[in-house]
Amino acid sequence: QVQLVESGGGLVQAGRSLRLSCTASGLHFDDYAMGWFRQAPGKEREAVSCISWSLGATYYADSVKGRFIISRDDAKNTLYLQMNSLKPEDTAMYYCAAVLLPPVAAGPPLKFYEYKYWGQGTQVTVSS
Repeated sequence: QVQLVESGGGLVQAGRSLRLSCTASGLHFDDYAMGWFRQAPGKEREAVSCISWSLGATYYADSVKGRFIISRDDAKNTLYLQMNSLKPEDTAMYYCAAVLLPPVAAGPPLKFYEYKYWGQGTQVTVSS
């Protein structure tokens, strides 16, 4: 049974940092593309950052480029999202997602419906 468990969310002031973690179990982590998505009330779920294999291709939404860094530690089956210079508009529920990546994939999927496994989410609230 695949499980993804996020942690690290919370309430912070604008300009501060948070690091989200997502620990996976029940899958061969190395073979999976991983992504961070977020959803604010009344809005669609959007890709924040995605990563293929370790040291593989990464994607960042324009709104977070230069502020967020995605990384993965395959030895620990863990995905990270370092979020710096947080803004109130970053406030959302953040979800970790995983999908098995074909060997010839050029990069990680970017649409939420392309991901098979999801965590329960961790809330990030940024106050102004």
